This record gives sequence, structure tokens and C-alpha cells, in this order.
Amino acid sequence: MSEQITEREVGRSRARKEDARLVTGQTNWTDNISVNGLLHLAILRSPMAHARIGRVDVAPALERPGVIAAFTGRDLAEGTASLPCAWPVTEDIVLPDHPSVAVDEVRYAGDPVAVVVARDRYAAADALEAIEVDYEPLPPVLDLEAALADDAPLVHSDKGTNRCYVWPLATGENYETVKQRADVVVRRRYLQQRLIPNAMEPRAVVVTPLAASGEYTVYSATQVPHVLRVMLSMVTGVPEHKLRVVAPDVGGGFGSKLQVYGEEVIALDIARRLGRPVKWTESRSEGYLATHHGRGQVQDIEVAATREGKLLGLKVDLLADMGAYLMLVTPGIPILGAFMYPAIYKMDAYDFTCTGVFTTRTPTDAYRGAGRPEATYAIERIMDELAVELGLDPVELRRRNWIGHDEFPYTSVSGLTYDSGNYEAATDKALTLFGYDELRAEQAKRNESGDAVRLGIGVSTYTEMCGLAPSRVLRDLRYAAGGWEAASIRMLPTGKVEVITGTSPHGQGHETCWSQIAADVLGVPFEDIEVVHGDTRSAPQGMDTYGSRSLVVGGSAVHHAAQKVVDKARKVAAHLLEASEHDLEFTDGAFSVKGSPEARKTIQEVAFDTFSSHDLPDGMEPTINAEHLLDPDNFSYPHGTHLCAVEVDTETGRTSIRSYVCVDDVGRVINPVIVEGQVHGGLAQGIAQALYEEAVYDDEGNLVSGTMADYLVPSAVDLPEFTTGRTETPATSNPLGVKGVGEAGTIASTPAVVNAIVDALRPLGVQDIAMPCSPGRVWEALQSARARKETRS
Repeated sequence: MSEQITEREVGRSRARKEDARLVTGQTNWTDNISVNGLLHLAILRSPMAHARIGRVDVAPALERPGVIAAFTGRDLAEGTASLPCAWPVTEDIVLPDHPSVAVDEVRYAGDPVAVVVARDRYAAADALEAIEVDYEPLPPVLDLEAALADDAPLVHSDKGTNRCYVWPLATGENYETVKQRADVVVRRRYLQQRLIPNAMEPRAVVVTPLAASGEYTVYSATQVPHVLRVMLSMVTGVPEHKLRVVAPDVGGGFGSKLQVYGEEVIALDIARRLGRPVKWTESRSEGYLATHHGRGQVQDIEVAATREGKLLGLKVDLLADMGAYLMLVTPGIPILGAFMYPAIYKMDAYDFTCTGVFTTRTPTDAYRGAGRPEATYAIERIMDELAVELGLDPVELRRRNWIGHDEFPYTSVSGLTYDSGNYEAATDKALTLFGYDELRAEQAKRNESGDAVRLGIGVSTYTEMCGLAPSRVLRDLRYAAGGWEAASIRMLPTGKVEVITGTSPHGQGHETCWSQIAADVLGVPFEDIEVVHGDTRSAPQGMDTYGSRSLVVGGSAVHHAAQKVVDKARKVAAHLLEASEHDLEFTDGAFSVKGSPEARKTIQEVAFDTFSSHDLPDGMEPTINAEHLLDPDNFSYPHGTHLCAVEVDTETGRTSIRSYVCVDDVGRVINPVIVEGQVHGGLAQGIAQALYEEAVYDDEGNLVSGTMADYLVPSAVDLPEFTTGRTETPATSNPLGVKGVGEAGTIASTPAVVNAIVDALRPLGVQDIAMPCSPGRVWEALQSARARKETRS
């Protein structure tokens, strides 16, 4: 048996267990998988954003070398149902049919039209050019407001409208009544550009059939193997118990792999038809068209306040771009943000309306933060605008309105109950690390001197609802699934431990953190624990990974399962030590009798004694293994303050981030180095939205930023050094006291950067710049401001 240890694991900066195999190439990405007789799929995609499909002739492709089969959308429609949408947010939502391969009409550039099956991927790809398709062009639908006009062309002509749904939320007092009491009303329009996820590993799927039993194993680069299994069964008719879904090592997702994609359905259907294993792997440029996009919103936001700066009410009217179809959680993404527009602030009234709109573009869905970055951006931008209107420092305005640390738990105007927080502490620490007063003094001097390079300071305070979990809340929001999570602990006879988790990691470090959690509860060495995940056969229960839920829900389930193991082991130990359970102490992995420390049994020794089962308490099963399914009562609410200083060259429009400081409160920290990595990654993506990334379409609906040469993903050299800090206000809603961290950096950083840029240029007449704030857009904003000034003079 391994020697017991006394140092606590939770809170230690452990090197990740996962990294050794990843950095040495001893890993198993989906595209690495090869089996005997493997066939390869290639998909012909529409070059047009909107068109009726006439003739589709795949016969010429069948004549190409190496081609085994080819299918049209009409061929494949016979064996599969519509792709699923699990979040119909209103009773009267418009739910169009979504075939895996288009049959009569294509509705975005990239919509699948036909499939080729060949002996290798290159033969399959080459054969696509032989397929003949007749298209009858239809008008594209691109502008969200124009799409709602009575005479607008329709994305789905059988539905009679491009309006997908209208979802209202009005809480507190009546907003219009409150507005009458206001001294100041500020209204702005903000645009959330479309973003394209860029995980390091492209999407891929391999399906292997076992013809004799009608079983199928689906390997997919997915965040949601358990959800995927259920949905594949529903779409294809393959019985769920005949499906095994495996998520091997997954190279990032950021929400883009929280999905049931047509390619997964196609691969399963074709493997079933041919009785052969098949593989599909997307190219990077194909992924830009076919992987769902993020964001895509028009935000009209209005805030009412007193002249002293007290917030009275908030009104938000949101247009959300659904794209051409509703994918797994497409309609619900902006609804997640609905609850977060009030953020950390107290107010009397809140009025929110979201209108979902169909367009002829790639469907949108979850992208890191999923609705909450959009909400934080709007409220933090308009708080700066209100501060200017009132002549207040932006930090001071926030101080006058945020929830005090002594007011928790606090029910926000949107109806959420924040369990814990200390916004004052996080902000004070961030201001000190940033040198806020000194930077403001420098800014004033540079403005007075007319410096061509202007200094701007951006503030962003935030909280977020994460740990997507309470099933009853999800029911009320019309979400089809629950939010529970599963974990089980297997104590092996040799004293080693297997932790089986329903969460499915794609870079977060679950194997390391779950080992730390279990090690502390069980008192066994960190090295003696193995974490099993991502396979619906070996980990049959789970709700997977998204929305910063893994630690809060999945990690807590591990904690509870481990505690159950200890409780069961206590019964065996008491019997073996001939003592009452109440007389046993459990410390550092060993049971001992109070007052007689020499009488002891380690939990690993108990595991072997249970395995041998020679002397168990009467009626006890020969196992101390345990499982736990957890459905929390509340979300978790991390928070923090982010500060950004930028220098903007007014002659070129170039923005440089001079310093970036963030202080986040994610509750109790399991592994500081993993938290730091999550924050850094989130900052990179949030800053990328502010400065670099945008999915751009032309007037015909073609994606013109469809390669990495056109779509700017920042590298390390494009990003500043980050100064990070933490405060720690434990959550009260879970036994670990933890809060989510995976999305925090993305949520907070975008408004901090844009607020800084506008702050730098406001003395020159610039009030707003649409994201991304590229040098060209900054320069154009400066020219427009100068032209307005000259016109007035």
C-alpha cells in the first residue's frame, strides 16, 4: 500500500497530469484513429448563401478513383431526422427543419449539399469537384433589422417570417415609471460582431460499426459525449444502448464542440448504410464555414439614473442573429445573458427583450462565455458613458451602485440570488496593482500637451452566472436537459483509486483537479488516483462540460462521492477495529480509535479487506465504492475587476495595450496554476474580440474572412504581459466553495479594452468605435470626429 500523506492537495499548484502525454505526442486525437477498412468522407458545401437546389448529380463522382459511394441530401434524408434544438425558449418559437444535408434549399454558404465516401481523404476531396449541382439563386438575408421587415426575403419560406422568437423579461418596478424619476437617461447601440471559434484541434468524427450486434462506436472531438449519444439516437433511430460515444483527447472547444453537428449524424448514418468504419475531419477553412459561430447581436441599451449617479433602471432591446438554423442551444445563448445585464449593480427596474432573427449565415451557438460577455460588454460600456454624462470617475460611479459585501446573499433585479462576493476588495486590489491614480495623472498631462499618442484607461467590473446546473431553473427556461452531474469512486484492491466523472475535459485539467479533490477527502496520494472520463461506456452518466460547470458541479460530485466512500469504509474499519463508528477518527487517510491511536486502518487497507470480504459487517456488500449525482440549488457567481491602459496613435490608429491588470474572485482555488492558465486564455479571447477578430460577410452572404490569413487570431506576441491577482470569497452553494473560472477572462476583458480606447480618444470627439477596434476603424473614427468639429466651427 502507498504511504499516506499529510499535505493538503487543494490549493497546491500541481503540474497537470494530462500534459506529459500531450507534449510528448502520446495522445489520441480523433483524427489519429485508424481501423481496418476505414473509409473517408468529404462534404460538398454550397458556394451560395441562399438558393434553391435543382439537380444534384453525384454519378460523375462515383467514376473517380477510390470512390466507394456518394449521397445527396435526398438520399440521406430517408434515414435521419432533423438536427436537434434542445432549447426552444418560447412556446411559439419558430423551429425550422434542419437536415444534415440540404435537400431543397441551401441557406448559408457552407450548407452541405452532397457527401462522397472514398478509400482515402484525398480521393474523397478530389471527387467533390465532379458533382454537378444546379442552383437557383435566392436573395440573401443579412441585416437583422431589415430581416424583420414585412417585405423581407425569407430564410425559411414555409415559416412566413424571419422572426424566430421574442423573449421578454421585466422585473422590479415598471421601467417607464422609474424613468420618469430619472435626471439622466443614456441610450447607446452596441454591436457584437460574429466570432469564429479557433480550437487547436479541428472537428473530427470516426464511426466504427459492429454489424453482428448492431452496435456503433462514435469517436468525436466533442465537449458533450453523453449529450451527443442521446441526440444521435434520437436523430438516427439507432437505439441508445447500442451507441458508445467516446471523446478522446480533445484539443480545445470554447463552446464550438458543445454541439450535435450534421457531420456526426452523416458519419453514423453512412457507417450504418455501408457497414464500414468511416472518418471525417474538417479542414481549417471548412471549419470557418461549418463550425457554428459565436456572438452576432445588436444591443440597444438604455440606463436611467439620478444626477448623483444612482442607477434607477435598465432597458435592453436585443436583436440576436440565429443564423440559418437553430442548433443545439442557439436560441438560449442570448437568454443566458439576459440575467446578467444588471451585473453587480443595484437598481429598481429592469426591462429586457430579445428577438431572435434568422439570417442566411452560418448558425450561431455557444462561444466562450455564451451570452454573458455580450451582457457585460453592454452594461460596462454604458456605465462609462453615464460616468461621462455625470462628470464622475468611472470607478466612483461603479462604487455608488454595486452590491456591498455585507449585503450577500443578494437577489439582483433580474431575479438571481448571488450567494457571496466582495466587489470592493477586488476593485481596491486591482486599482493598487494598476497604479490607477498615477495613470490618470499622466493621462491628464498628455491630453493637455496635445500628445499624438493618447493614453486611455478602461474599467470593467463583472459577475457571471456559471456552473450551469439547477435542473428546475433549466426547466423554467424550457431547456430540454437537466443540469446535474455524476461522479463515482472505485477503490481498487491494491489501494489505487479510479475517479469516474461525467464531465468531459478539453484542456481544463480535470484529471489533475479531480485527483486533488479526491486525494484530500480520501487521504490517499495524488499519484495513486486515475481519472476516467469521456467514454459513455466507462463513464455512463454525465452532462458534460460547458458554461464553467465542471468544477462547480462535477468537482462537487467527486467530493460527495469520495465522502460516501469514507463513510462506507468507516463501517468496515469500525468492525475490523472492534470499535463503534462514532469512536473512529479519520485523519490523513487512516481510521484510528479515539484514545488508542495505535489501533488504525488506512482506507487503502480497508479497500483490500473489503475486496477479500473475509470479515465484513453482517449484511454489508463487499465494496466501499460509491457514486453521487449532484443537482445544485444555485449557480456560482465569480466576479472581478479588470483594468486596461492603452496607448492610441492618433496618426495611424494603432492601439497598444500598455498594461492590463485583473483581480478575479473565483471562490476557493483548487489549483492556482490552472486558474492562472484559464484566466490568461480567457483574456486572450476577450482582447481578440476587442481588437482583432470578426467574421465578415459580403453583400451576397459569402464569408470573406474564411481563412487565418483574413481572420485575425492573435498570437502571444500580439498580447501584453498580464498582471493577475485574486481575492477569495468562497461560494456557499457547493461544498468546495468554488466558482467557475473558464470564461471569466473573456467576459471581463472586452469592455475593459474598448472602454480604454474610447477613453483615450473621447477628448478628440470620439464616442464609440465598433469592434474590432482595428487601426483602420480607429483612424476613421478620428477623421469623422475631426470633420464634425470642423463643421461645428
